[in-house]
Amino acid sequence: MAGKAAAATAARWAEGYPWREKLTKYKGELGKGVWGYWELGAWKPLGLSARKRARLRKEVLLAGEDWTYDPPRGEMRTKRKGHKCDRISAEKRANTVELMKKMPQMLLDYKVGLRLPHLILAIPCNPVCTYIPALMLAILV
Repeated sequence: MAGKAAAATAARWAEGYPWREKLTKYKGELGKGVWGYWELGAWKPLGLSARKRARLRKEVLLAGEDWTYDPPRGEMRTKRKGHKCDRISAEKRANTVELMKKMPQMLLDYKVGLRLPHLILAIPCNPVCTYIPALMLAILV
């Protein structure tokens, strides 16, 4: 008798793992949770072991079907790992690189700003015209 049962099982497994039969058999258990559930104040484990549940899930996903029995995933961790001082120093270094790219223009503005008050006094100009033309500034710098 055991030989006939083994032969029947081998025939079913010849085409692969019988996941459709297992899925219909354990559909009620799978809907109750992943690890187990509370019933009348007592914790009851699933009627399906975690190993068998994982194998069933793998076979269903390999067949291209949807597996809807997993709980919803939580949000990703937003807290950064590491020391804050390391992150701040890296941000300062990046900021320094950006400022160094602007440095020639900043130096030019500084030089013009130093010379500007003296130049305004030294340049006779029309009282109506109270600004220094850009051409004159370019020549002086």
